[in-house]
Amino acid sequence: MKLVRFGAAGAEKPGLIDGDGDLRDLSNHIADIAGETLSPEGLAALAALDASSLPRIAEKQRLGPCVAGTGKFICIGLNYSDHAREAGLPVPTEPIVFMKATSAICGPDDDLVIPRGSTKTDWEVELGIVIGKTAKHVSKEDALEHVAGYCVLHDVSERAFQNERQGQWTKGKSCDTFGPTGPWLVTREEVADPQNLSMWLKVNGETMQSGSTRTMVFGVAELVSYLSDFMSLHPGDIISTGTPPGVGMGLSPQRYLKAGDVVELGIEGLGQQRQLCISSS
Repeated sequence: MKLVRFGAAGAEKPGLIDGDGDLRDLSNHIADIAGETLSPEGLAALAALDASSLPRIAEKQRLGPCVAGTGKFICIGLNYSDHAREAGLPVPTEPIVFMKATSAICGPDDDLVIPRGSTKTDWEVELGIVIGKTAKHVSKEDALEHVAGYCVLHDVSERAFQNERQGQWTKGKSCDTFGPTGPWLVTREEVADPQNLSMWLKVNGETMQSGSTRTMVFGVAELVSYLSDFMSLHPGDIISTGTPPGVGMGLSPQRYLKAGDVVELGIEGLGQQRQLCISSS
């Protein structure tokens, strides 16, 4: 299934994309794409519905983040060996873990706000994992049973905030609109191999990133298992799994986003995003 949330920010309704690409309303069946809905039982109940019987939404709708109720937004740094090389850093021997504020989460096509004082706002296309069942000390072999599905994530970063100010990476990753999520939550059974998905990102029509999840250092199952040893993972939690090379920081000369730029990005089978960059008010 491709699950979506549509409508005005803060008032989204749950829906799905049917086999013809039409938006269908799930409001009569669930309150939101969150909590128990993401469990294996909840997703099985949705899969049993006749999509053609659901109300069809013909009018164009804003798409919100494809999952609600996210308690933790966990990010993995330098998880592509070729991206680590372009950053001039060693390939990690264990996952580099940092947090992104959940207030950064926004819709896939919402405006990207360049924060006040920013000089180095950067782009990063990433595969997102959405947890569907609580995971604590799970094995790598059992880890995928705790995954509801996958989505496109844009891990926007302000490099000066991240690297040139004291403290942790979090403040360079957590500005408002720095976490576009969606358009869809593609349930796990729809993705034959999360370690074999092509991914891309363009700025003003120019391809900046072109990669594949094949080059991830730590794969989906390993990340879920690893993280579950340090914290319980709950339904709706998001794991952003790292980015391939081609970020603005790695270019020579370096290049960063400015108001008026348009960023487009996508992952094979998971849809695509488009954001207009605007100045902070």
